[in-house]
Amino acid sequence: MTRLLAAALALIGLAACAPPSPAAQEGRLVVAGYGGSYQEAFEQAVLPDFEKTCGCRVTYIAGSSTDTVAKLKAQRDTPQIDVALIDDGPQAQAAAMGLLAPLDPAAVTRLAKVEKVARLPGDVGVGFAMTATGLAYNSEWYAEHDLPAPTKLSDLADPRLKGKVVLPSISNTYGVGALMLAARESGGTVEAGFAAIKKVAANAFTFDTTADVSNYFLQGQAVASVWGGSRVETLADKDFPIKFAYPEKGAIPLLATANVVSKSPHAALAQKFVNALLEPAIQRKLAAEGYDGPTVTDATLDAALAKRVVGPEQAAAMTPLDWKDVNGNRAAWTDRWTKEVEQ
Repeated sequence: MTRLLAAALALIGLAACAPPSPAAQEGRLVVAGYGGSYQEAFEQAVLPDFEKTCGCRVTYIAGSSTDTVAKLKAQRDTPQIDVALIDDGPQAQAAAMGLLAPLDPAAVTRLAKVEKVARLPGDVGVGFAMTATGLAYNSEWYAEHDLPAPTKLSDLADPRLKGKVVLPSISNTYGVGALMLAARESGGTVEAGFAAIKKVAANAFTFDTTADVSNYFLQGQAVASVWGGSRVETLADKDFPIKFAYPEKGAIPLLATANVVSKSPHAALAQKFVNALLEPAIQRKLAAEGYDGPTVTDATLDAALAKRVVGPEQAAAMTPLDWKDVNGNRAAWTDRWTKEVEQ
Protein backbone atom coordinates (compact mmCIF):
# COMPACT_ATOMS: atom_id res chain seq x y z
CA MET A 1 0.00 0.00 0.00
CA THR A 2 2.97 2.24 0.12
CA ARG A 3 4.52 1.58 -3.28
CA LEU A 4 3.53 4.84 -4.92
CA LEU A 5 2.75 7.03 -1.96
CA ALA A 6 5.68 9.24 -2.91
CA ALA A 7 4.00 10.20 -6.15
CA ALA A 8 0.93 11.25 -4.21
CA LEU A 9 2.91 13.16 -1.68
CA ALA A 10 4.43 15.26 -4.44
CA LEU A 11 1.29 17.32 -4.04
CA ILE A 12 2.02 18.02 -0.38
CA GLY A 13 3.98 21.11 -1.25
CA LEU A 14 0.74 22.70 -2.39
CA ALA A 15 -1.39 21.61 0.53
CA ALA A 16 0.72 21.02 3.59
CA CYS A 17 0.86 24.47 5.04
CA ALA A 18 0.36 28.15 4.49
CA PRO A 19 3.24 30.46 3.57
CA PRO A 20 5.96 29.84 6.15
CA SER A 21 6.11 31.92 9.28
CA PRO A 22 9.46 32.77 10.89
CA ALA A 23 8.92 29.96 13.40
CA ALA A 24 8.21 27.48 10.61
CA GLN A 25 11.32 28.57 8.77
CA GLU A 26 13.35 27.36 11.72
CA GLY A 27 11.48 24.05 11.84
CA ARG A 28 12.62 20.56 11.16
CA LEU A 29 10.40 17.58 10.42
CA VAL A 30 11.46 13.95 10.81
CA VAL A 31 9.28 11.40 9.04
CA ALA A 32 9.67 7.65 9.48
CA GLY A 33 8.08 5.56 6.75
CA TYR A 34 8.50 2.72 4.32
CA GLY A 35 11.80 2.06 2.52
CA GLY A 36 12.91 0.84 -0.88
CA SER A 37 11.79 2.61 -4.02
CA TYR A 38 9.35 4.64 -1.96
CA GLN A 39 12.16 6.22 0.03
CA GLU A 40 14.13 7.04 -3.12
CA ALA A 41 11.17 8.67 -4.83
CA PHE A 42 10.23 10.52 -1.66
CA GLU A 43 13.70 12.03 -1.24
CA GLN A 44 13.99 13.01 -4.89
CA ALA A 45 10.50 14.20 -5.74
CA VAL A 46 8.79 15.19 -2.50
CA LEU A 47 11.13 16.63 0.09
CA PRO A 48 12.56 19.53 -1.93
CA ASP A 49 9.11 21.01 -2.66
CA PHE A 50 7.87 20.39 0.85
CA GLU A 51 10.90 22.05 2.38
CA LYS A 52 10.63 25.03 0.06
CA THR A 53 6.93 25.59 0.73
CA CYS A 54 7.06 25.04 4.46
CA GLY A 55 10.40 26.68 5.10
CA CYS A 56 11.52 23.61 7.00
CA ARG A 57 14.07 20.84 6.74
CA VAL A 58 12.83 17.26 6.46
CA THR A 59 14.72 14.12 7.40
CA TYR A 60 13.37 10.79 6.22
CA ILE A 61 14.03 7.52 8.07
CA ALA A 62 13.17 4.30 6.23
CA GLY A 63 11.97 1.08 7.79
CA SER A 64 9.10 -1.36 8.08
CA SER A 65 6.17 -0.61 10.34
CA THR A 66 7.54 -2.86 13.07
CA ASP A 67 10.97 -1.25 12.72
CA THR A 68 9.46 2.19 13.09
CA VAL A 69 7.51 1.19 16.19
CA ALA A 70 10.71 -0.23 17.69
CA LYS A 71 12.43 3.12 17.11
CA LEU A 72 9.56 4.99 18.74
CA LYS A 73 9.76 2.72 21.76
CA ALA A 74 13.51 3.19 22.07
CA GLN A 75 13.11 6.98 21.82
CA ARG A 76 10.14 7.21 24.18
CA ASP A 77 11.76 9.75 26.53
CA THR A 78 13.51 11.83 23.85
CA PRO A 79 11.69 11.26 20.55
CA GLN A 80 13.56 12.06 17.37
CA ILE A 81 10.71 11.26 14.98
CA ASP A 82 7.78 13.60 14.33
CA VAL A 83 5.55 11.62 11.96
CA ALA A 84 5.24 7.84 11.68
CA LEU A 85 3.63 6.17 8.66
CA ILE A 86 2.74 2.63 9.75
CA ASP A 87 0.21 -0.12 9.11
CA ASP A 88 -2.82 -0.37 11.38
CA GLY A 89 -1.75 -3.45 13.36
CA PRO A 90 1.62 -2.08 14.54
CA GLN A 91 -0.06 1.32 14.95
CA ALA A 92 -2.42 -0.13 17.54
CA GLN A 93 0.56 -1.45 19.46
CA ALA A 94 2.29 1.93 19.35
CA ALA A 95 -0.87 3.72 20.47
CA ALA A 96 -1.33 1.30 23.40
CA MET A 97 2.22 2.04 24.52
CA GLY A 98 1.53 5.78 24.52
CA LEU A 99 3.99 6.43 21.70
CA LEU A 100 1.54 8.41 19.55
CA ALA A 101 -0.26 11.67 20.18
CA PRO A 102 -3.90 12.52 19.47
CA LEU A 103 -4.48 14.59 16.38
CA ASP A 104 -5.52 18.19 16.93
CA PRO A 105 -8.80 18.84 15.09
CA ALA A 106 -7.90 22.52 14.91
CA ALA A 107 -4.83 21.60 12.84
CA VAL A 108 -6.01 18.40 11.17
CA THR A 109 -9.20 19.99 9.93
CA ARG A 110 -9.72 17.23 7.39
CA LEU A 111 -10.60 14.72 10.13
CA ALA A 112 -14.26 15.59 9.72
CA LYS A 113 -14.13 14.23 6.17
CA VAL A 114 -12.56 10.86 7.07
CA GLU A 115 -14.62 7.69 6.62
CA LYS A 116 -15.65 5.99 9.88
CA VAL A 117 -13.59 2.90 9.09
CA ALA A 118 -10.42 5.04 8.90
CA ARG A 119 -10.98 6.95 12.14
CA LEU A 120 -8.86 5.48 14.90
CA PRO A 121 -9.71 5.34 18.64
CA GLY A 122 -9.33 8.75 20.23
CA ASP A 123 -8.12 10.10 16.88
CA VAL A 124 -4.66 8.90 17.77
CA GLY A 125 -3.53 8.76 14.17
CA VAL A 126 -5.70 8.37 11.10
CA GLY A 127 -5.97 6.04 8.14
CA PHE A 128 -4.90 7.90 5.01
CA ALA A 129 -4.99 5.00 2.53
CA MET A 130 -7.11 1.87 2.51
CA THR A 131 -7.30 -1.46 0.79
CA ALA A 132 -9.13 -4.68 1.63
CA THR A 133 -8.02 -8.17 2.60
CA GLY A 134 -10.05 -10.68 0.63
CA LEU A 135 -9.71 -13.37 -2.03
CA ALA A 136 -7.43 -13.22 -5.08
CA TYR A 137 -7.81 -15.69 -7.92
CA ASN A 138 -6.62 -16.37 -11.48
CA SER A 139 -9.85 -15.84 -13.42
CA GLU A 140 -8.49 -17.49 -16.58
CA TRP A 141 -7.49 -20.68 -14.74
CA TYR A 142 -10.83 -20.77 -12.93
CA ALA A 143 -12.70 -20.48 -16.22
CA GLU A 144 -10.59 -23.17 -17.90
CA HIS A 145 -11.31 -25.56 -15.02
CA ASP A 146 -15.01 -24.67 -14.72
CA LEU A 147 -14.63 -23.32 -11.19
CA PRO A 148 -16.96 -20.52 -10.10
CA ALA A 149 -15.32 -17.40 -8.72
CA PRO A 150 -14.72 -17.75 -4.96
CA THR A 151 -17.13 -15.94 -2.68
CA LYS A 152 -15.87 -17.17 0.69
CA LEU A 153 -12.62 -18.42 2.16
CA SER A 154 -13.86 -22.01 2.37
CA ASP A 155 -14.08 -22.07 -1.44
CA LEU A 156 -10.29 -22.32 -1.42
CA ALA A 157 -10.65 -25.74 0.23
CA ASP A 158 -12.07 -27.16 -3.02
CA PRO A 159 -10.13 -30.40 -3.81
CA ARG A 160 -9.57 -29.17 -7.37
CA LEU A 161 -7.27 -26.49 -5.92
CA LYS A 162 -4.95 -29.00 -4.26
CA GLY A 163 -1.39 -27.65 -4.44
CA LYS A 164 -2.52 -24.46 -6.19
CA VAL A 165 -3.17 -22.21 -3.20
CA VAL A 166 -0.64 -19.95 -1.51
CA LEU A 167 -1.63 -18.77 1.95
CA PRO A 168 -0.01 -15.89 3.79
CA SER A 169 1.83 -16.74 6.97
CA ILE A 170 0.36 -15.43 10.19
CA SER A 171 3.63 -13.52 10.56
CA ASN A 172 2.20 -10.87 8.22
CA THR A 173 -1.05 -8.94 8.33
CA TYR A 174 -2.65 -10.92 5.52
CA GLY A 175 -2.18 -14.11 7.54
CA VAL A 176 -4.00 -12.58 10.48
CA GLY A 177 -6.67 -11.52 8.00
CA ALA A 178 -6.98 -15.07 6.68
CA LEU A 179 -7.57 -16.41 10.19
CA MET A 180 -10.13 -13.71 10.93
CA LEU A 181 -11.95 -14.33 7.62
CA ALA A 182 -12.11 -18.01 8.53
CA ALA A 183 -13.44 -17.16 11.98
CA ARG A 184 -16.13 -14.82 10.65
CA GLU A 185 -17.30 -17.37 8.12
CA SER A 186 -17.41 -20.17 10.68
CA GLY A 187 -19.37 -18.53 13.46
CA GLY A 188 -17.12 -15.84 14.79
CA THR A 189 -14.79 -17.67 17.16
CA VAL A 190 -11.04 -18.07 16.71
CA GLU A 191 -11.41 -21.75 17.55
CA ALA A 192 -13.76 -22.18 14.59
CA GLY A 193 -11.40 -20.09 12.50
CA PHE A 194 -8.49 -22.45 13.11
CA ALA A 195 -10.63 -25.43 12.16
CA ALA A 196 -11.67 -23.74 8.92
CA ILE A 197 -8.26 -22.43 7.94
CA LYS A 198 -6.74 -25.90 8.36
CA LYS A 199 -9.08 -27.19 5.64
CA VAL A 200 -7.83 -24.51 3.25
CA ALA A 201 -4.24 -25.14 4.32
CA ALA A 202 -4.56 -28.70 3.03
CA ASN A 203 -4.54 -27.20 -0.47
CA ALA A 204 -1.66 -24.79 0.17
CA PHE A 205 1.75 -25.53 -1.27
CA THR A 206 3.44 -22.76 0.73
CA PHE A 207 2.85 -20.03 3.32
CA ASP A 208 4.25 -16.70 2.17
CA THR A 209 5.91 -14.44 4.74
CA THR A 210 6.56 -11.44 2.49
CA ALA A 211 2.97 -10.24 1.97
CA ASP A 212 3.68 -10.23 -1.79
CA VAL A 213 2.55 -13.33 -3.66
CA SER A 214 2.89 -11.85 -7.15
CA ASN A 215 5.57 -14.26 -8.32
CA TYR A 216 3.57 -17.29 -7.27
CA PHE A 217 0.74 -16.16 -9.53
CA LEU A 218 3.00 -15.09 -12.40
CA GLN A 219 4.87 -18.41 -12.40
CA GLY A 220 1.64 -20.40 -12.35
CA GLN A 221 2.32 -21.98 -8.95
CA ALA A 222 -0.71 -20.33 -7.37
CA VAL A 223 -4.19 -19.68 -8.70
CA ALA A 224 -5.77 -18.46 -5.45
CA SER A 225 -4.78 -16.73 -2.23
CA VAL A 226 -5.81 -14.38 0.55
CA TRP A 227 -4.42 -11.03 -0.50
CA GLY A 228 -4.99 -7.28 -0.71
CA GLY A 229 -7.17 -5.60 -3.28
CA SER A 230 -4.59 -2.96 -4.22
CA ARG A 231 -1.94 -5.63 -4.82
CA VAL A 232 -4.35 -7.54 -7.04
CA GLU A 233 -5.04 -4.46 -9.15
CA THR A 234 -1.34 -3.70 -9.46
CA LEU A 235 -0.70 -7.21 -10.78
CA ALA A 236 -3.69 -6.91 -13.12
CA ASP A 237 -1.97 -3.90 -14.69
CA LYS A 238 0.66 -6.33 -15.99
CA ASP A 239 -2.05 -7.95 -18.11
CA PHE A 240 -2.30 -10.87 -15.73
CA PRO A 241 -5.79 -12.43 -15.38
CA ILE A 242 -6.20 -11.89 -11.66
CA LYS A 243 -9.29 -10.67 -9.87
CA PHE A 244 -10.23 -9.71 -6.33
CA ALA A 245 -13.34 -10.99 -4.57
CA TYR A 246 -14.95 -9.53 -1.48
CA PRO A 247 -15.98 -12.42 0.80
CA GLU A 248 -19.68 -12.80 1.56
CA LYS A 249 -19.11 -12.09 5.25
CA GLY A 250 -17.16 -8.95 4.40
CA ALA A 251 -13.56 -8.16 3.64
CA ILE A 252 -11.17 -6.81 6.25
CA PRO A 253 -9.95 -3.23 5.91
CA LEU A 254 -6.20 -2.72 5.81
CA LEU A 255 -5.12 0.82 6.62
CA ALA A 256 -1.92 2.78 6.20
CA THR A 257 -1.94 5.28 9.06
CA ALA A 258 -0.31 8.65 9.60
CA ASN A 259 0.61 9.52 13.17
CA VAL A 260 2.08 12.38 15.15
CA VAL A 261 4.61 11.02 17.60
CA SER A 262 4.00 11.69 21.29
CA LYS A 263 6.21 14.55 22.49
CA SER A 264 7.19 15.27 18.90
CA PRO A 265 9.74 18.10 18.89
CA HIS A 266 7.92 19.67 15.91
CA ALA A 267 4.34 18.76 16.64
CA ALA A 268 2.66 21.69 14.87
CA LEU A 269 4.37 20.95 11.57
CA ALA A 270 3.69 17.24 12.04
CA GLN A 271 -0.03 17.91 12.45
CA LYS A 272 -0.05 19.91 9.21
CA PHE A 273 1.74 17.11 7.40
CA VAL A 274 -0.92 14.60 8.47
CA ASN A 275 -3.66 16.99 7.40
CA ALA A 276 -2.07 17.25 3.95
CA LEU A 277 -2.35 13.49 3.44
CA LEU A 278 -6.12 13.83 3.75
CA GLU A 279 -6.50 16.44 1.02
CA PRO A 280 -8.71 15.24 -1.89
CA ALA A 281 -6.00 15.81 -4.50
CA ILE A 282 -3.52 13.57 -2.70
CA GLN A 283 -6.19 10.97 -1.98
CA ARG A 284 -7.09 10.83 -5.68
CA LYS A 285 -3.44 10.44 -6.60
CA LEU A 286 -3.06 7.54 -4.17
CA ALA A 287 -6.01 5.80 -5.79
CA ALA A 288 -4.81 6.41 -9.34
CA GLU A 289 -1.22 5.33 -8.77
CA GLY A 290 -1.43 2.56 -6.18
CA TYR A 291 -5.12 1.57 -6.02
CA ASP A 292 -5.37 2.61 -2.40
CA GLY A 293 -8.91 3.69 -1.71
CA PRO A 294 -9.57 7.23 -0.45
CA THR A 295 -10.34 7.51 3.25
CA VAL A 296 -12.10 10.86 2.91
CA THR A 297 -15.64 11.39 1.71
CA ASP A 298 -14.95 14.19 -0.77
CA ALA A 299 -12.28 12.61 -2.96
CA THR A 300 -14.23 11.81 -6.11
CA LEU A 301 -12.83 9.32 -8.63
CA ASP A 302 -13.73 8.60 -12.23
CA ALA A 303 -15.98 5.59 -12.72
CA ALA A 304 -13.31 3.23 -14.11
CA LEU A 305 -10.91 3.87 -11.24
CA ALA A 306 -13.64 3.75 -8.60
CA LYS A 307 -14.34 0.13 -9.57
CA ARG A 308 -10.76 -0.84 -8.74
CA VAL A 309 -10.42 0.56 -5.24
CA VAL A 310 -12.28 0.30 -1.95
CA GLY A 311 -15.19 2.69 -2.29
CA PRO A 312 -17.71 4.06 0.22
CA GLU A 313 -20.05 1.08 -0.23
CA GLN A 314 -17.29 -1.49 0.36
CA ALA A 315 -15.85 0.54 3.23
CA ALA A 316 -19.22 0.65 4.97
CA ALA A 317 -19.53 -3.14 4.68
CA MET A 318 -16.13 -3.86 6.24
CA THR A 319 -15.58 -4.38 9.96
CA PRO A 320 -12.10 -3.47 11.23
CA LEU A 321 -10.17 -5.95 13.30
CA ASP A 322 -10.03 -5.42 17.03
CA TRP A 323 -6.28 -4.88 17.03
CA LYS A 324 -6.14 -4.68 20.80
CA ASP A 325 -7.50 -8.21 20.99
CA VAL A 326 -5.42 -9.43 18.03
CA ASN A 327 -2.16 -8.04 19.34
CA GLY A 328 -2.88 -9.40 22.80
CA ASN A 329 -3.35 -12.91 21.44
CA ARG A 330 -1.04 -12.91 18.44
CA ALA A 331 1.89 -14.69 20.10
CA ALA A 332 -0.36 -17.56 21.17
CA TRP A 333 -2.08 -17.68 17.77
CA THR A 334 1.27 -17.69 15.98
CA ASP A 335 2.46 -20.62 18.05
CA ARG A 336 -0.73 -22.53 17.38
CA TRP A 337 -0.67 -21.65 13.66
CA THR A 338 2.89 -22.98 13.36
CA LYS A 339 1.95 -26.27 15.02
CA GLU A 340 -1.49 -26.85 13.49
CA VAL A 341 -1.67 -25.00 10.17
CA GLU A 342 1.84 -24.82 8.71
CA GLN A 343 2.72 -28.45 9.27
